[in-house]
Amino acid sequence: MIDAKSEVRLRQRLTLVALGKAPADRILRVGWLLDTATRTWADKQEIVIAGDRIAYAGPAGSWPGTCDVIDERLDLMAIPGLGEVHKHIESSHLTPEWEAALVMPRGNTWTCEASHEFSNVRGSKTLDFWMTARQHGSPLKIFPLPGSAVPPTAYEHGGGYLGHDEQRDFLAGSLMVAGLDEVMDWPAVWNPENGSHERLWGMIEATFAARGVVEGHAAGIRDLPTINAFAAAGLASDHEAWTAEEFWDKLTHGLFAELRPHSMPDVIKGLLERGLADWSQIAFATDDRSASETLEKGATDYNVRLAIQSGLAPEIAIQCVTINPARHMRLTPWVGMIAPGRFADAVLLSDLENFEIAEVWADGKQVSRGKDYIVPVPAIDWPDWACNTVDTGGTFQAADFAIHAEAGRETMTAAVLRPFHWEDDFLTYELPVEGGLVQRDTAQNITKFAIVDRFSGKKSVSKMFWAGTGPKTPDCALASSLAHDKHNIWCVGSSDRAMATAVNALIETGGGWALVRDNTVVATVRYEIAGLMSQRSAEDLDADMQKLYAEGEKIEWMFEPSSSPRWWAGFPERLAFATLTCAPWRWVLVAPSNYAPEGLVNVATGETHRIVW
Repeated sequence: MIDAKSEVRLRQRLTLVALGKAPADRILRVGWLLDTATRTWADKQEIVIAGDRIAYAGPAGSWPGTCDVIDERLDLMAIPGLGEVHKHIESSHLTPEWEAALVMPRGNTWTCEASHEFSNVRGSKTLDFWMTARQHGSPLKIFPLPGSAVPPTAYEHGGGYLGHDEQRDFLAGSLMVAGLDEVMDWPAVWNPENGSHERLWGMIEATFAARGVVEGHAAGIRDLPTINAFAAAGLASDHEAWTAEEFWDKLTHGLFAELRPHSMPDVIKGLLERGLADWSQIAFATDDRSASETLEKGATDYNVRLAIQSGLAPEIAIQCVTINPARHMRLTPWVGMIAPGRFADAVLLSDLENFEIAEVWADGKQVSRGKDYIVPVPAIDWPDWACNTVDTGGTFQAADFAIHAEAGRETMTAAVLRPFHWEDDFLTYELPVEGGLVQRDTAQNITKFAIVDRFSGKKSVSKMFWAGTGPKTPDCALASSLAHDKHNIWCVGSSDRAMATAVNALIETGGGWALVRDNTVVATVRYEIAGLMSQRSAEDLDADMQKLYAEGEKIEWMFEPSSSPRWWAGFPERLAFATLTCAPWRWVLVAPSNYAPEGLVNVATGETHRIVW
């Protein structure tokens, strides 16, 4: 953790070391070094290290001081440690110390943590959680941004509450707190009548007062009046643009553009065709990437390789993961360059065009060789507030997921959603009634979806019918405690009994995934930390995920429309994001509350509606 007093003492020492009046701890000499400020290479350079910082950088042999340890890597190229401008570490589903073991050999030495996920589970402990691994010796620098969406909307509850005072205290608690995580509830920003309006502007005010950065989330915002309003509100960035045209409109109206890999090839091509010469207002953002996907593709290094393959000069691509995000997040005293005062982090490349990483150094020490992490992972005894986060008030039975019909009815009209439902209104279907209960309709691709409140301890469940998702095979269900952004438990199933069985399995493991077939649990994956992460290696977690996928392949899953891409069909892991309540969503299902007893609410207007009628 960085505080002002210790920072001053450290820099007093660095000043003396730079002048040669105090000894250094180590010198790292490299064949070439990239200066990210000027985008130029210098050959035969030395990096003089004192503690975990750089005291001096210049031509090999130019430093006037003394040092007993000199490491020579004259066949390698040095660039700064790679940074993440916007990432949810929770989406790797690894605790921070194990995240470090996964991403640091892939070049990532610092991360701006977008703490929507953990903050929604244990909001008051946001700073404590993200500082713990570093305090135990992890070399990954985490710059937390407490979640603006705690709760995500005025119609959700549980897991804590963050407003002006909480944000003020986080920013005062450490120089590593970079600002406010992505403001997603755009209707609450512009509409004074929205229930979250005052809370959100309080957090923005506290961030402005500390000269922090207010990150934005402008999904679906493409018209110029709204882009202008978004920027005028002080929301500094967007990572939700999908096309070059949208990027251009947002860049030219003052937003810092954070480019994600899924649209990178087309956007880079389009921006190059437009003649963009200055890329300083662009950074690459991983956002969400699981440990399994990182093992397959890479971390920040994957983003850089993809940018180079898309036609961007390697030096510009490197700027987009070093100095550009550091400038945007106002972190240049610590990261973004191989320069005095910064953390002694360097990525040593053996091949620039293919972005092949030979070694990674962090805090003045070598931490990886190839893909191998060569330093110990600290053992952390996470406290109860991080481990025991599932409080449903007990276990569940099939009856808890039943939807009752009105007496004497043979059919009922049902409100129905489908994954990623952005329409202004919900769908409606006529569904059969048997034994007084409204039934699923496999012929119409209709199954049941539920949200279980895991914070209040009230055994509270909202349930409704969903289209084009979930198991078609009888007596099957899938449940998870990963449910962006509130992270209650969601469950989709072909029978009420199977749904109860899956939810009960999650309660027992403390969170994660549970898959039920023939009313029997056939696979679980534990996320025992906050119901979002697991304290183990990426390889061990991936092994459990592969078992889950293998069992999932034995079930027939619904999907629609039939022209959907392959990733849309089959095992519905995407449902972890289908519970989002931020713009551009309209109707959503949330945990029951006094405001929305059945959980169906329009987050843009506050309107509620019956599930069946």
